[in-house]
Amino acid sequence: MSGIYARRRMRPAALATLTAVVSSTVLLTGSPAQAAPPTPVSVATAKTYLSGLTEKAEGSSSGYSRDKFPHWSTQSGQCDTREVVLKRDGTGVEQDSACKAVSGTWKSAYDGATWTQASDVDIDHVVPLAEAWRSGASGWTNAQREQLANDLTRPQLIAVTDNVNQSKGDKDPAKWMPPLASYKCVYVRMWVHVKHHYGLSVDSAEKSALQTALNSC
Repeated sequence: MSGIYARRRMRPAALATLTAVVSSTVLLTGSPAQAAPPTPVSVATAKTYLSGLTEKAEGSSSGYSRDKFPHWSTQSGQCDTREVVLKRDGTGVEQDSACKAVSGTWKSAYDGATWTQASDVDIDHVVPLAEAWRSGASGWTNAQREQLANDLTRPQLIAVTDNVNQSKGDKDPAKWMPPLASYKCVYVRMWVHVKHHYGLSVDSAEKSALQTALNSC
């Protein structure tokens, strides 16, 4: 009886150990829960947000540097923001002991292309850092800019085809939209959601493009 009793007494510790092992395994090899950025606000809410954004001419790029938007920040252990997004937006993603994605599949929402090498995927800032600078972030602290550049709570970061991200550059929706037409409605909702949250302004051409896109959703 004493042996059985002792084994029963050990069960909570054994379960705790098993839970820790499982959690560690999920961190490295588990499938993501959403495989996408946080869901942006609805079309109706985006329209309301857009009407409330300050409309003014875009500011200057003078003084802008990506270094003023520190990224990628450490999120947990050795995992930085890029690796967290790669894990989140991919399927079957496996990471090494340093949290680097070593395998997985990523479908780029911007163009519909599928990739199996993390090196073919960029993490796009939906509202580009230079665009944010010209829209009000030039007056922020580096800590505030770091928050925007690493924001995992709002739909500001997304894993996409690298050369598509590079073709976007720092353009706003008046000058660039995702090549995949079916994603444009989601994209403009993401854009407005982020600009609203951070109190960033819009210029007239940008606002017009956003309104047209939202009216077509």
